[in-house]
Amino acid sequence: MRTALLQSSGRPGHVVENLKVLDEAAGRAAAAGAGLLVTSELFLTGYAIGDDLGRLAEPADGDAADAITETAGRHGLAVAYGYPERAGDTVYNSVQLVAPDGARLANYRKTHLYGGFERDHFTPGDATVVQAELDGLTVGLMICYDVEFPENVRSHALAGTDLLLVPTALLHPYQFVAESVVPVRAFESQLYIAYANRVGPEGEFEFVGLSTLAGPDGVARARAGRGEELLLADVDPVLLAASREDNPYLRDRRPRLYGSLV
Repeated sequence: MRTALLQSSGRPGHVVENLKVLDEAAGRAAAAGAGLLVTSELFLTGYAIGDDLGRLAEPADGDAADAITETAGRHGLAVAYGYPERAGDTVYNSVQLVAPDGARLANYRKTHLYGGFERDHFTPGDATVVQAELDGLTVGLMICYDVEFPENVRSHALAGTDLLLVPTALLHPYQFVAESVVPVRAFESQLYIAYANRVGPEGEFEFVGLSTLAGPDGVARARAGRGEELLLADVDPVLLAASREDNPYLRDRRPRLYGSLV
């Protein structure tokens, strides 16, 4: 499945404009043969917008979700987008996966919040492994800091995830996460990871770009630079099966030795 990563911060604070950016990217991705488009963390609203995160937060079936399901259906590709999710009085940092026919497939709430900014504005989710089936692949969802915990990614591997989607907001000077940690996570858990970042300065933060799609062999199939970019790369289930056969980490585990981890 050809996968497109939208490396962009959009227009922070402007949901309607970000929906337009997403729609335009979906058109380009579909024209290039992509079956899936992944945005950055909190793409719908922007990241460093303070209390506007709560003001602009929407339920998983809100107006913006309806607009994105229409976009997905019109262009005929799946979309995974980051957004602040409102559930009653609670706000989560979430990602929702929409099918090519516009159906909402899965919604994940970030379980590991990063820093005081996120802890001030969001409540952490409790479901570690959220998955959906897409084009013959088991797709998992995660957000940014979550992927830096090896237990998280291994949980997905044990649950059968083939492609892990990770909208992110990776900051300077932590570019080594995109360059090194993400490919290592893909290798040690034998899956693909699509890691889509924000770019440039935003409020007090500076995002480093470097979005990547890493394969189970630890090799980046594609890697973005530091600017706005639509990155395209293929997820190959044949290569994935061969890699899992050659690198039997999951079969060779001895879980009874790891009790101290929990």
